[in-house]
Amino acid sequence: MTQPRAALVSLDATPWYHLVNRCVRRAFLCGTDSVSGQCYDHRRGWIADRLHQLAGVFAIDVAAYAVMSNHYHLVVRVDALRAAEWSDDEVLRRWTALFTGPLLVQRYRAGAEQLPAERAAVTKLAATYRERLADISWFMRVLNESIARQANAEDGAKGRFWEGRFKSQALLDEAAILSAMAYVDLNPIRAGIAETPEGSAHTSVAERLAGLMPESESEPMSAGEGAGAPTAAPGVPAWCDALPLSPLMPFDATAQLANAIPFGFEDYLELVETTGRCQRADKRGLIQERVPRLLDRLKIDPEAFIAASTTLLKRFGSAVGTPASLSACCAARQARHLRGMRMAREVFERRVA
Repeated sequence: MTQPRAALVSLDATPWYHLVNRCVRRAFLCGTDSVSGQCYDHRRGWIADRLHQLAGVFAIDVAAYAVMSNHYHLVVRVDALRAAEWSDDEVLRRWTALFTGPLLVQRYRAGAEQLPAERAAVTKLAATYRERLADISWFMRVLNESIARQANAEDGAKGRFWEGRFKSQALLDEAAILSAMAYVDLNPIRAGIAETPEGSAHTSVAERLAGLMPESESEPMSAGEGAGAPTAAPGVPAWCDALPLSPLMPFDATAQLANAIPFGFEDYLELVETTGRCQRADKRGLIQERVPRLLDRLKIDPEAFIAASTTLLKRFGSAVGTPASLSACCAARQARHLRGMRMAREVFERRVA
Protein backbone atom coordinates (compact mmCIF):
# COMPACT_ATOMS: atom_id res chain seq x y z
CA MET A 1 0.00 0.00 0.00
CA THR A 2 1.34 3.43 -0.97
CA GLN A 3 2.21 5.54 2.06
CA PRO A 4 2.27 9.33 2.26
CA ARG A 5 5.73 10.85 1.99
CA ALA A 6 5.32 12.50 5.40
CA ALA A 7 5.16 9.04 6.95
CA LEU A 8 8.29 7.85 5.14
CA VAL A 9 10.50 10.92 5.58
CA SER A 10 10.69 12.06 9.20
CA LEU A 11 13.71 14.08 10.29
CA ASP A 12 12.83 13.24 13.88
CA ALA A 13 13.69 9.62 13.11
CA THR A 14 16.77 10.19 10.91
CA PRO A 15 18.22 12.79 8.54
CA TRP A 16 19.71 10.07 6.28
CA TYR A 17 17.84 8.61 3.28
CA HIS A 18 18.43 6.30 0.33
CA LEU A 19 16.56 7.57 -2.74
CA VAL A 20 15.86 5.85 -6.07
CA ASN A 21 14.18 7.11 -9.22
CA ARG A 22 13.65 5.31 -12.53
CA CYS A 23 13.01 6.39 -16.10
CA VAL A 24 9.52 5.83 -17.47
CA ARG A 25 8.91 2.15 -18.32
CA ARG A 26 12.51 1.65 -17.12
CA ALA A 27 13.68 2.60 -20.61
CA PHE A 28 17.37 3.27 -21.17
CA LEU A 29 16.82 7.02 -21.52
CA CYS A 30 20.19 7.72 -19.89
CA GLY A 31 22.09 4.94 -21.66
CA THR A 32 22.18 3.19 -25.03
CA ASP A 33 18.78 2.30 -26.49
CA SER A 34 18.92 -1.37 -27.49
CA VAL A 35 16.33 -0.84 -30.24
CA SER A 36 17.48 2.34 -31.96
CA GLY A 37 21.12 2.18 -30.92
CA GLN A 38 20.94 5.83 -29.86
CA CYS A 39 23.34 6.72 -27.05
CA TYR A 40 22.09 8.97 -24.27
CA ASP A 41 25.00 8.38 -21.92
CA HIS A 42 25.74 12.10 -21.69
CA ARG A 43 22.54 12.52 -19.69
CA ARG A 44 24.14 10.65 -16.83
CA GLY A 45 26.59 13.53 -16.64
CA TRP A 46 23.67 15.96 -16.54
CA ILE A 47 22.27 14.23 -13.47
CA ALA A 48 25.61 14.14 -11.66
CA ASP A 49 26.28 17.82 -12.40
CA ARG A 50 22.81 18.88 -11.30
CA LEU A 51 23.25 16.92 -8.07
CA HIS A 52 26.40 18.88 -7.27
CA GLN A 53 24.64 22.14 -8.00
CA LEU A 54 21.60 21.44 -5.84
CA ALA A 55 23.79 20.30 -2.94
CA GLY A 56 25.12 23.85 -2.84
CA VAL A 57 21.62 25.38 -2.75
CA PHE A 58 19.60 23.03 -0.54
CA ALA A 59 20.41 22.09 3.05
CA ILE A 60 20.85 18.55 1.76
CA ASP A 61 24.25 16.88 1.43
CA VAL A 62 25.00 14.09 -1.05
CA ALA A 63 26.99 11.25 0.52
CA ALA A 64 26.80 8.77 -2.37
CA TYR A 65 25.27 8.49 -5.83
CA ALA A 66 25.22 6.19 -8.82
CA VAL A 67 23.68 7.15 -12.15
CA MET A 68 22.75 4.13 -14.24
CA SER A 69 21.23 3.86 -17.71
CA ASN A 70 17.61 3.83 -16.57
CA HIS A 71 17.67 4.90 -12.91
CA TYR A 72 19.77 6.56 -10.27
CA HIS A 73 20.48 6.10 -6.56
CA LEU A 74 21.31 8.71 -3.91
CA VAL A 75 22.28 8.63 -0.27
CA VAL A 76 21.60 12.05 1.24
CA ARG A 77 21.58 13.76 4.63
CA VAL A 78 19.11 16.56 5.40
CA ASP A 79 20.53 19.33 7.59
CA ALA A 80 17.47 21.17 8.89
CA LEU A 81 19.52 23.03 11.52
CA ARG A 82 21.66 24.60 8.80
CA ALA A 83 18.55 25.86 7.01
CA ALA A 84 17.19 27.26 10.27
CA GLU A 85 20.36 29.32 10.75
CA TRP A 86 20.11 31.02 7.36
CA SER A 87 18.86 34.59 7.34
CA ASP A 88 15.80 35.47 5.27
CA ASP A 89 18.07 37.19 2.75
CA GLU A 90 20.20 34.03 2.41
CA VAL A 91 17.09 31.89 1.96
CA LEU A 92 15.77 34.21 -0.76
CA ARG A 93 19.18 34.29 -2.47
CA ARG A 94 19.30 30.51 -2.62
CA TRP A 95 15.68 30.09 -3.75
CA THR A 96 15.94 32.70 -6.50
CA ALA A 97 19.03 30.93 -7.80
CA LEU A 98 16.59 28.20 -8.88
CA PHE A 99 13.33 30.09 -9.44
CA THR A 100 12.51 33.66 -10.43
CA GLY A 101 10.19 34.10 -7.49
CA PRO A 102 7.15 36.40 -7.23
CA LEU A 103 7.41 40.08 -8.06
CA LEU A 104 7.29 40.93 -4.37
CA VAL A 105 10.50 38.96 -3.75
CA GLN A 106 12.17 40.39 -6.85
CA ARG A 107 11.48 43.95 -5.67
CA TYR A 108 12.75 43.16 -2.17
CA ARG A 109 16.01 41.71 -3.50
CA ALA A 110 16.44 44.70 -5.79
CA GLY A 111 16.29 46.99 -2.74
CA ALA A 112 12.99 48.68 -3.59
CA GLU A 113 11.04 50.35 -0.81
CA GLN A 114 8.18 48.22 0.51
CA LEU A 115 5.26 48.74 2.83
CA PRO A 116 5.19 46.88 6.19
CA ALA A 117 2.55 44.51 4.82
CA GLU A 118 4.77 43.73 1.83
CA ARG A 119 7.76 43.07 4.09
CA ALA A 120 5.60 40.77 6.20
CA ALA A 121 4.59 38.88 3.05
CA VAL A 122 8.25 38.51 2.05
CA THR A 123 9.09 37.16 5.51
CA LYS A 124 6.28 34.62 5.18
CA LEU A 125 7.55 33.54 1.75
CA ALA A 126 11.07 33.19 3.14
CA ALA A 127 9.74 30.86 5.83
CA THR A 128 8.08 28.72 3.14
CA TYR A 129 11.23 28.62 1.05
CA ARG A 130 13.32 27.71 4.11
CA GLU A 131 11.18 24.61 4.63
CA ARG A 132 11.46 23.67 0.98
CA LEU A 133 15.27 24.01 0.99
CA ALA A 134 15.38 21.28 3.64
CA ASP A 135 12.77 19.10 1.93
CA ILE A 136 13.79 15.93 0.07
CA SER A 137 10.68 16.06 -2.12
CA TRP A 138 11.57 19.54 -3.37
CA PHE A 139 15.19 18.51 -3.92
CA MET A 140 14.07 15.58 -6.07
CA ARG A 141 11.45 17.69 -7.83
CA VAL A 142 14.02 20.26 -8.97
CA LEU A 143 16.52 17.57 -9.96
CA ASN A 144 14.03 15.50 -11.96
CA GLU A 145 12.30 18.44 -13.63
CA SER A 146 15.60 19.87 -14.86
CA ILE A 147 16.65 16.59 -16.47
CA ALA A 148 13.19 15.79 -17.88
CA ARG A 149 12.79 19.19 -19.56
CA GLN A 150 16.21 19.04 -21.19
CA ALA A 151 15.85 15.41 -22.31
CA ASN A 152 12.41 16.05 -23.82
CA ALA A 153 13.75 19.13 -25.60
CA GLU A 154 16.65 17.08 -26.97
CA ASP A 155 14.27 14.34 -28.17
CA GLY A 156 11.62 16.76 -29.44
CA ALA A 157 9.14 14.85 -27.28
CA LYS A 158 6.54 15.51 -24.61
CA GLY A 159 5.32 13.56 -21.63
CA ARG A 160 6.88 11.76 -18.71
CA PHE A 161 10.59 11.11 -18.49
CA TRP A 162 10.57 9.64 -14.97
CA GLU A 163 8.45 6.64 -14.02
CA GLY A 164 6.76 8.24 -11.02
CA ARG A 165 7.52 9.50 -7.55
CA PHE A 166 10.87 8.51 -6.15
CA LYS A 167 11.33 5.65 -3.68
CA SER A 168 12.87 6.41 -0.29
CA GLN A 169 14.36 4.33 2.49
CA ALA A 170 15.08 5.84 5.90
CA LEU A 171 18.59 4.95 7.10
CA LEU A 172 18.17 4.64 10.84
CA ASP A 173 21.74 4.08 12.06
CA GLU A 174 25.39 3.87 11.02
CA ALA A 175 25.05 0.26 9.88
CA ALA A 176 22.21 1.25 7.55
CA ILE A 177 24.15 4.23 6.18
CA LEU A 178 27.15 2.03 5.46
CA SER A 179 25.02 -0.65 3.77
CA ALA A 180 23.18 1.87 1.58
CA MET A 181 26.35 3.69 0.49
CA ALA A 182 28.09 0.44 -0.45
CA TYR A 183 24.95 -0.74 -2.27
CA VAL A 184 24.83 2.50 -4.26
CA ASP A 185 28.54 2.70 -5.12
CA LEU A 186 28.63 -0.95 -6.22
CA ASN A 187 25.69 -0.64 -8.63
CA PRO A 188 27.80 -0.65 -11.83
CA ILE A 189 29.79 -3.68 -10.63
CA ARG A 190 26.61 -5.51 -9.69
CA ALA A 191 25.15 -4.69 -13.12
CA GLY A 192 28.27 -6.02 -14.85
CA ILE A 193 29.19 -2.72 -16.56
CA ALA A 194 32.31 -2.09 -14.46
CA GLU A 195 34.92 -4.28 -12.80
CA THR A 196 36.39 -1.92 -10.21
CA PRO A 197 35.15 1.01 -8.09
CA GLU A 198 37.46 3.46 -9.86
CA GLY A 199 36.12 2.25 -13.21
CA SER A 200 32.49 2.81 -12.20
CA ALA A 201 31.65 5.98 -14.12
CA HIS A 202 29.05 8.36 -12.70
CA THR A 203 29.39 7.11 -9.14
CA SER A 204 30.51 8.90 -5.99
CA VAL A 205 33.25 6.39 -5.21
CA ALA A 206 34.82 6.89 -8.65
CA GLU A 207 34.63 10.67 -8.18
CA ARG A 208 36.32 10.48 -4.79
CA LEU A 209 39.08 8.21 -6.11
CA ALA A 210 39.69 10.47 -9.12
CA GLY A 211 40.12 13.38 -6.73
CA LEU A 212 42.99 11.51 -5.03
CA MET A 213 44.91 10.92 -8.26
CA PRO A 214 47.65 13.32 -9.42
CA GLU A 215 46.41 15.67 -12.13
CA SER A 216 48.87 14.19 -14.62
CA GLU A 217 47.28 10.76 -14.20
CA SER A 218 43.65 11.80 -14.49
CA GLU A 219 41.87 13.11 -17.55
CA PRO A 220 39.39 15.98 -17.29
CA MET A 221 35.93 14.60 -16.49
CA SER A 222 32.49 15.77 -15.66
CA ALA A 223 31.38 15.72 -12.04
CA GLY A 224 29.59 12.46 -12.65
CA GLU A 225 32.76 10.80 -13.92
CA GLY A 226 34.69 11.59 -10.81
CA ALA A 227 36.54 14.90 -10.99
CA GLY A 228 37.87 15.91 -7.58
CA ALA A 229 37.06 19.57 -8.21
CA PRO A 230 33.84 19.22 -10.22
CA THR A 231 33.43 21.10 -13.46
CA ALA A 232 30.38 21.05 -15.69
CA ALA A 233 30.30 18.43 -18.40
CA PRO A 234 30.57 19.65 -22.00
CA GLY A 235 27.39 20.05 -23.98
CA VAL A 236 25.14 20.20 -20.96
CA PRO A 237 22.12 22.50 -20.57
CA ALA A 238 22.45 26.19 -19.81
CA TRP A 239 21.52 25.70 -16.15
CA CYS A 240 24.86 23.97 -15.58
CA ASP A 241 26.62 27.34 -15.93
CA ALA A 242 24.24 29.12 -13.58
CA LEU A 243 25.45 27.57 -10.30
CA PRO A 244 28.77 26.24 -9.00
CA LEU A 245 29.24 22.54 -8.39
CA SER A 246 29.54 21.69 -4.70
CA PRO A 247 31.65 18.76 -3.46
CA LEU A 248 30.36 15.54 -2.00
CA MET A 249 29.90 15.11 1.73
CA PRO A 250 33.30 14.44 3.40
CA PHE A 251 34.26 11.41 5.47
CA ASP A 252 35.29 11.88 9.10
CA ALA A 253 35.92 8.89 11.37
CA THR A 254 36.73 11.19 14.32
CA ALA A 255 33.19 12.68 14.38
CA GLN A 256 34.68 16.17 14.73
CA LEU A 257 32.84 17.47 11.68
CA ALA A 258 29.11 17.88 12.17
CA ASN A 259 28.23 17.45 8.48
CA ALA A 260 30.32 14.42 7.58
CA ILE A 261 29.96 10.71 6.91
CA PRO A 262 30.79 8.95 10.21
CA PHE A 263 33.47 6.65 8.75
CA GLY A 264 37.05 6.88 7.54
CA PHE A 265 37.35 6.94 3.75
CA GLU A 266 40.15 4.36 3.78
CA ASP A 267 37.98 1.95 5.77
CA TYR A 268 35.00 2.55 3.49
CA LEU A 269 37.09 2.05 0.37
CA GLU A 270 38.44 -1.22 1.77
CA LEU A 271 34.87 -2.42 2.33
CA VAL A 272 33.69 -1.40 -1.15
CA GLU A 273 36.73 -3.00 -2.78
CA THR A 274 36.26 -6.27 -0.90
CA THR A 275 32.51 -6.42 -1.49
CA GLY A 276 32.94 -5.54 -5.17
CA ARG A 277 35.32 -8.44 -5.69
CA CYS A 278 32.83 -10.81 -4.09
CA GLN A 279 30.05 -9.58 -6.39
CA ARG A 280 31.96 -10.07 -9.64
CA ALA A 281 30.82 -13.09 -11.64
CA ASP A 282 34.38 -14.40 -12.06
CA LYS A 283 35.21 -13.94 -8.36
CA ARG A 284 32.05 -14.92 -6.55
CA GLY A 285 32.61 -15.83 -2.93
CA LEU A 286 32.70 -14.65 0.64
CA ILE A 287 35.10 -12.56 2.68
CA GLN A 288 37.58 -15.20 3.73
CA GLU A 289 40.64 -13.16 4.65
CA ARG A 290 40.74 -10.24 7.10
CA VAL A 291 37.27 -8.83 7.77
CA PRO A 292 37.02 -5.12 6.75
CA ARG A 293 37.40 -2.91 9.82
CA LEU A 294 34.02 -1.20 9.39
CA LEU A 295 32.13 -4.50 9.49
CA ASP A 296 34.02 -5.50 12.59
CA ARG A 297 33.38 -2.18 14.36
CA LEU A 298 29.65 -2.15 13.57
CA LYS A 299 29.29 -5.88 14.37
CA ILE A 300 27.93 -6.67 10.90
CA ASP A 301 28.06 -10.27 9.70
CA PRO A 302 30.43 -10.30 6.68
CA GLU A 303 28.73 -13.11 4.76
CA ALA A 304 25.25 -11.65 5.25
CA PHE A 305 26.54 -8.20 4.28
CA ILE A 306 27.71 -9.54 0.91
CA ALA A 307 24.26 -11.02 0.29
CA ALA A 308 22.52 -7.83 1.39
CA SER A 309 24.70 -5.68 -0.85
CA THR A 310 22.77 -6.97 -3.87
CA THR A 311 19.25 -6.99 -2.43
CA LEU A 312 18.94 -3.90 -0.23
CA LEU A 313 15.84 -2.58 -2.02
CA LYS A 314 14.07 -5.94 -2.14
CA ARG A 315 14.77 -7.22 1.35
CA PHE A 316 14.14 -3.96 3.20
CA GLY A 317 11.11 -1.71 2.87
CA SER A 318 10.83 1.98 3.70
CA ALA A 319 13.49 1.82 6.42
CA VAL A 320 16.88 0.16 6.88
CA GLY A 321 18.61 -0.42 10.20
CA THR A 322 19.42 -2.77 13.04
CA PRO A 323 16.54 -4.73 14.62
CA ALA A 324 16.43 -2.24 17.52
CA SER A 325 16.28 0.73 15.13
CA LEU A 326 13.54 -0.87 13.05
CA SER A 327 11.50 -1.63 16.16
CA ALA A 328 11.79 1.98 17.32
CA CYS A 329 10.79 3.23 13.87
CA CYS A 330 7.84 0.86 13.81
CA ALA A 331 6.63 2.23 17.14
CA ALA A 332 7.09 5.85 16.01
CA ARG A 333 5.04 5.20 12.86
CA GLN A 334 2.43 3.27 14.87
CA ALA A 335 2.81 0.39 12.45
CA ARG A 336 2.49 -3.31 13.21
CA HIS A 337 5.64 -4.26 11.37
CA LEU A 338 8.28 -3.08 8.90
CA ARG A 339 9.59 -5.21 6.07
CA GLY A 340 13.21 -6.17 6.58
CA MET A 341 13.30 -7.27 10.23
CA ARG A 342 14.48 -10.77 9.31
CA MET A 343 17.16 -9.34 7.04
CA ALA A 344 18.25 -6.92 9.76
CA ARG A 345 18.78 -9.80 12.16
CA GLU A 346 20.78 -11.68 9.54
CA VAL A 347 23.02 -8.76 8.56
CA PHE A 348 23.34 -6.50 11.58
CA GLU A 349 23.61 -9.11 14.31
CA ARG A 350 26.96 -10.89 14.13
CA ARG A 351 26.52 -14.64 14.48
CA VAL A 352 28.58 -16.36 17.14
CA ALA A 353 31.00 -18.90 15.74
